[in-house]
Amino acid sequence: MSNTLRISIDGKEKEAQAGDSILQAHLKGDETVTANIGCMGQGVCGACRCLVRKEGERETATRLACETLAEEGMQVSFMDYYQPARVSRYGLEDIRDGWEWMKHLRDVFPEASNCRHCSGCDRACPKGITVQEGIALASRGELQAAAEVFDACIMCNLCTLACPENIRPNHVGLFLRRAHAAQTLRPGDLLRRLDQQRRGELAIDLSAVPTAQGERA
Repeated sequence: MSNTLRISIDGKEKEAQAGDSILQAHLKGDETVTANIGCMGQGVCGACRCLVRKEGERETATRLACETLAEEGMQVSFMDYYQPARVSRYGLEDIRDGWEWMKHLRDVFPEASNCRHCSGCDRACPKGITVQEGIALASRGELQAAAEVFDACIMCNLCTLACPENIRPNHVGLFLRRAHAAQTLRPGDLLRRLDQQRRGELAIDLSAVPTAQGERA
């Protein structure tokens, strides 16, 4: 039984051996990449992102060619690297106060709270990250938990491309991971309370505060 299989990559038929990744099959032909300048010559992990349709299936899926095995009859199309229209600029060295991370997150990524929970980002992620959950956690002020969700992110930008609200989830995740590395984040529940109070959403009735003698003020 032959171990040779045939797949289509960007409209070109390629031969591969059983156990080859899509990227290996791609490079076995006349395709080349520039050496020593990162994955696929683009200098970033995630550059080999591609759309894949398996034989006999109608749906396509986003995958990384370096870690996806070639299968007989598979159709593959490499995707250009998507650049977001707006670039967020911030300097962690200028943000000294860990109590202000929620405010900084909202200032840098105001669109993050607009998530409509369509799950498009989850379907687009080739690493299987629960992107939508990470954005929801960040919006609720659970910043450390949100940062951990994005630990496996490779910044391929596919979640950003998929988002109808122009949220840049991978960049939100990068901000959170950088913030977490810069300093220990304060407790999320306390940050949320302080943020609500700052915005006037948590009115404090001073007359209801007990005095030291246990009486009302």
